Amino acid sequence: MFSIRNDRLWFRGRAACACVVLLTWAPAIQAACASTDAIATMVRDWRALMPLLGVAHELTLEDGLCTQQLFLTELAKTQGRVVGYKAGLTNRALQQRFGYPQPLRGTLFEKMLLLDGAHVAARFGARPVVEADLLVEVGDDALQQATTPIEVLRSLSRVTAFIELPDLVLADGEPVTGAAIAAINVGARLGVVGGSIPVEATPAFVAALARMQIVVTDHDGAELTRGQGTAILDHPLNAVIWLAQDLARAGIKLKRGDLLSLGAFAPPLVPRAGTTITVSYEGLPGAISASVTFN
Repeated sequence: MFSIRNDRLWFRGRAACACVVLLTWAPAIQAACASTDAIATMVRDWRALMPLLGVAHELTLEDGLCTQQLFLTELAKTQGRVVGYKAGLTNRALQQRFGYPQPLRGTLFEKMLLLDGAHVAARFGARPVVEADLLVEVGDDALQQATTPIEVLRSLSRVTAFIELPDLVLADGEPVTGAAIAAINVGARLGVVGGSIPVEATPAFVAALARMQIVVTDHDGAELTRGQGTAILDHPLNAVIWLAQDLARAGIKLKRGDLLSLGAFAPPLVPRAGTTITVSYEGLPGAISASVTFN
């Protein structure tokens, strides 16, 4: 499993849970799940950084989730172990932008996560964006029974700076629905893992997460955007609860060391070559940040 210890990344081997995947591709496909050939085409174009065309316009959420399962099964063959999960559309502004009023779940693989200070091609995806996100590390499997902020914190071990580098993938003109976003694994492509601090299961830590300011700056120190902890479902721990419960409903058990990505705190940015982006978290009991440079 992919875990965080002393601000470095370590790996613990265990069987991958390749239990989720992607999208209906050819217009002729009538079944809820995409055919083997359709998934192969999607995976080929995903790897080639090509926008996805011909996505079914009548895709239901069930269709999208079913297709996601197939897509992830194929990604697992080249992307390594499943190391965690992401909650997408946890920001109200993004929900309004995409016209879908609730979060969606994606899966993170080992090879998607990069070390702090990574250099990445500006065109790392078909439709790449940069998001100021946050990772939490699961401390024990009691998290899926947690219902209060303190219970959640007792089952987490670390909070970690995270720049997600998602890829919307869908070609211009394709309908961007909740079902389509689910099918493309909620846009998971890459992410940069920065510094971390241990979790404190205290009311003060709960309050700090709500009040924290997430500040995005460029290589000259100019502020590009910012957000507050409450931008994610009114509190970041609400995203943890939603994701843990959604996984439980799907029969997926969280384990110690699993990583959870909570979503975008601020409007996404377009990566530009020659730019370094740094995300800092102000107001937590310890300074953490993550940086990425685009080539």
